[in-house]
Amino acid sequence: MTSVEKKRLGDLVNFKRGYDLPAHSREAGSYPVLSSSGISGYHSKYKAEGEGIVTGRYGTLGEMYYVNEKYWPHNTALYVTSFKGNHPKYIYYLLKCLGRIRTSDKSAVPGVNRNELHEMVIPFVDEKNQQVKIAAVLSVLDKKIELNKHINTELEAMAKTLYDYWFVQFDFPDQNGKPYKSAGGKMVYNETLKREVPAGWRDDSLWSIAKYFNGLAMQKHRPKSDKYLRVIKIKEMSEGFSEKTEKASIDIKENAIVENGDVLFSWSATLEVQIWAKGRGALNQHIFKVTSDKYPKTFYYFELRNYLQHFKMIAEKRKTTMGHITQDHLKQSRICIPSNELLSQIHKRINPIFEKQLILEQENQQLTQLRDWLLPMLMNGQVTVK
Repeated sequence: MTSVEKKRLGDLVNFKRGYDLPAHSREAGSYPVLSSSGISGYHSKYKAEGEGIVTGRYGTLGEMYYVNEKYWPHNTALYVTSFKGNHPKYIYYLLKCLGRIRTSDKSAVPGVNRNELHEMVIPFVDEKNQQVKIAAVLSVLDKKIELNKHINTELEAMAKTLYDYWFVQFDFPDQNGKPYKSAGGKMVYNETLKREVPAGWRDDSLWSIAKYFNGLAMQKHRPKSDKYLRVIKIKEMSEGFSEKTEKASIDIKENAIVENGDVLFSWSATLEVQIWAKGRGALNQHIFKVTSDKYPKTFYYFELRNYLQHFKMIAEKRKTTMGHITQDHLKQSRICIPSNELLSQIHKRINPIFEKQLILEQENQQLTQLRDWLLPMLMNGQVTVK
């Protein structure tokens, strides 16, 4: 086993408060501004050089951000000014292992006090060689997770580019394999849409092309045994499941159960459309599960995504009454409906991309679980890297 000691955090690193920077000053420049919630803009000047670690002082607490370039640590955060001879990436994982940092009791607003932070006594691997090895193992997992995320982002862009080329620019392959509109395909003015569309196409609403099941108030469906489903709220849509994710009974409506590959649309406050890939769960209210008996997933997913900006403008105007999208908005929306043949053709091209994204996302869930399982054992010496 690796030799583990206990030391004051202040003996391992030195934290310092970040620097104030108005929001309007974070719109230009090449140096990232690291605040309590991560990168919050870019500035033309920097205050610190990487390798560095930033954590929230107030606002978002407990998150650790590693940075390997020159940066501006924001006033809402603390940043490490000295690693006192320790390996920076090891310190980063050590701090992540501590979980949410204690908050100061001296203020009505929850926050982190630098002096209290320095007094924390924590387990620590003193051997520099072991620090490097531990950081290397965990970094490999993180790099693979980031690579998978990057690939998925590229796959999403590829699929959207193809979809828009066919159904927004109307340059789908004609009978001769040439781009329809660019090759002079017949276009007809649609009075409802107020624009020209390919001959034979019609208009309809987002409401008509799919079914929208609104999630349940899961606080009314708590588990009655040790079997449960994890609840999918808007936070889970963006961050995935966590230890703080709520639990629901397995005895809920089938429509309220979400499987990998389902299309979710958060229609209140934070508006987002995504293909869920983070594991089986129970759908909370304020999120639609979108399905269709008439059209392929590739169609209603991208049509919702393309209409999202319009929905966000609607929600922005209604902020005083909690901006959200209603059934009426879905019924009033108007979109182009291509032929079934074209929809079938593009589905054959895009669905394999969706399937590849799903595989990579599931792999990331497994890698994240492995990393989070290894992290405390490496830090407390239960596992040694040879």
